[in-house]
Amino acid sequence: MEGNYFSQLINFNWTLVMNWVTVIILFLVLKKFFFEKVNNFILARKQAIQDTYENAEIVNNKAEMKLDAYNKRIAGIEGEGREIIRSAKTKAESQANDVIEAANKKAVDMIEKAKDEIEREKVRAIQDMRDQIITYALMAAEKIMEKDLEVEGQDAFIDKIIEEAGTAGWRS
Repeated sequence: MEGNYFSQLINFNWTLVMNWVTVIILFLVLKKFFFEKVNNFILARKQAIQDTYENAEIVNNKAEMKLDAYNKRIAGIEGEGREIIRSAKTKAESQANDVIEAANKKAVDMIEKAKDEIEREKVRAIQDMRDQIITYALMAAEKIMEKDLEVEGQDAFIDKIIEEAGTAGWRS
């Protein structure tokens, strides 16, 4: 049996050889027509993905540059805004000072006019007082003398009495 057992181990099988030959031929045919196309497709796909990554990086860089430019513009605009506000504030303060100066000048003018008016009223009041004093003095003199003074002499006589009264003690 031992001889039979070894003979079965070394038994040559043509089916196995044909299977190997078929596999090798199939491999060579696939390599020639299919693997090369698949490999080219894989390489093209790999290149497309790499190009996409590079384009994405370029786009990201451009976006960052634009963002930096916009940030600089915004900073510049903020600076311009502060400058406009400062200028407007200065202009408003200047206008406020002009208005205050005009109001002060108008107040001073009004005070001067009021002083002038007071002085005129004072002179008028003194004149009215003189006229009343003259009237009362004439009435008193008529009563005292019981006679009518002549109109021509009245004015001079009255002025003399008023001047004497003004210098003597009427002012105090």
